Amino acid sequence: MKPLQLSTETALKLSQELKIPLEQLMHLPQHILLQKLMELEKKEKN
Repeated sequence: MKPLQLSTETALKLSQELKIPLEQLMHLPQHILLQKLMELEKKEKN
């Protein structure tokens, strides 16, 4: 499976929010990563 194309800024923000290292974030399954991005987006809107 091809890694999800994330900007550096998005990857750093997501790794800080999830409190996991960037290397671990890049190895998360794509569907989990997308779910976490959606949760982060909802949180920012509120």
